[in-house]
Amino acid sequence: MSQAVKAETPKEPNGSGPASPASKSNGTAVNGKLEALKRPRHVSGGVEEIIDPFCNPERPQRISFHDVTSAAFLIKGGVERTPCPKSTSSDLYGMELYLKKDFLQYTGSFKERGARYALLSLSEEQKRTGVISASLGNHAQALSYHGWKLNIAVTVVMPKAAPIMKIQKCRNYKARVIVEGNDMGEAKSLAMRMSREEGLLYVNGYDHPHIMAGQGTIGLEILEQVPEPDAVIVPVGGGGLIAGIATAVKALSPKTKIIGVESEKCASFTRAMENNGPISTPIKNTLADGLAVPKVGYNAFATAMPLIDRMVVVKEEWIAVAILRLVEEEKCVVEGAGGAGLAAILAGHLDELKGKRVVVLLCGGNIDTTVFGRCLERGLAAVGRLVKFNVEVSDRPGGINDLCALLVRVGVSIKDIMHERAWLRDVYTVEVKVVCETVDWSHSLELKNELKKFYTKVEFSDVPLALATQ
Repeated sequence: MSQAVKAETPKEPNGSGPASPASKSNGTAVNGKLEALKRPRHVSGGVEEIIDPFCNPERPQRISFHDVTSAAFLIKGGVERTPCPKSTSSDLYGMELYLKKDFLQYTGSFKERGARYALLSLSEEQKRTGVISASLGNHAQALSYHGWKLNIAVTVVMPKAAPIMKIQKCRNYKARVIVEGNDMGEAKSLAMRMSREEGLLYVNGYDHPHIMAGQGTIGLEILEQVPEPDAVIVPVGGGGLIAGIATAVKALSPKTKIIGVESEKCASFTRAMENNGPISTPIKNTLADGLAVPKVGYNAFATAMPLIDRMVVVKEEWIAVAILRLVEEEKCVVEGAGGAGLAAILAGHLDELKGKRVVVLLCGGNIDTTVFGRCLERGLAAVGRLVKFNVEVSDRPGGINDLCALLVRVGVSIKDIMHERAWLRDVYTVEVKVVCETVDWSHSLELKNELKKFYTKVEFSDVPLALATQ
């Protein structure tokens, strides 16, 4: 195993002081160094491993309530105090449900709180030198924006899979953006090596103590806006968000339950709990890409573990349904991570909270427009409101017209229709494939029954994914 290497401040050739990133252009002048930085070798022959001094697995740091209140004091006026209104659908869910809308921050996510506090906590020398981080998007945007506002140089390393929109946003905020690495692991490794090479402070997006303390200010606001809630439901990725919120909430309202929610495609905190410590977890493509962290933070785990009352893992279909519900009922556009908390309620995982006062955190709204459209369609399909069927009808004049007339009588809306002749045994029939929108699954079953009354060959959608998992 390769030895850990501590970050050291590099010197200029004349020994006068730390190398300044200001002398580098926005990701161009450093290109010559990138190849050398990608895979530096240790004397043992392995890939050199650099330990972040703020996130040492051998000495995890737990944040305190004092850390959170200090963060709240410093960032006041620099970030939004987001609303936490009662849900318009509380009666539907059978609970007094409140939605903490932190996706209304300027850059679209809760990440601004920790980013601003971390930047404000730098020493004067560190502020002059600058900071660096690796991120898929939300943390990078928050750090870039507040670095710009505070006149602190920021470098972000983003993997090639990062959305183009988020990469451009960081550049708009005057950050030096380097797109390198096939995944977050490779991007972070490069950022850590650049941190050592250029004397930049690495700011972990979910495990740096100042980041966790900053995120904890959400908990303080929740308790001011919704006194003594029975439960607070928090999406979980790297663990920093739930660690900060739990620290604040449990200090002021010990009886309030802290419930974490993960996608089944990236349940890294659940696996860490089973392992009694952070462990690398295989990550699959997920709607909740903001939660797709392969290993939770050591500081975050040490802080959050004693304070969490329950962890819930939800299926992807319910995240899509939650995104759809929030758009239709609350007029809120959130990303997959932002919808995870409501997804746990919709899936029936938290029925013990019925009749209780519950706060769900909507943590982010930075969803790609193409993905958003897919989420809405997937949500409709998951609850049986978007169905597809194949039916063989007469190929004589009026055959398809009769089918459409039936659909009108039932009251469904045709989204797509096509017909096929070539692969049928009967030359006087045509197979029609229809995608249509219904009111709900019972309405879809009504359509199915009507089709079977008039046609002998009907293939209908299976039971919707969300309903099949109940």
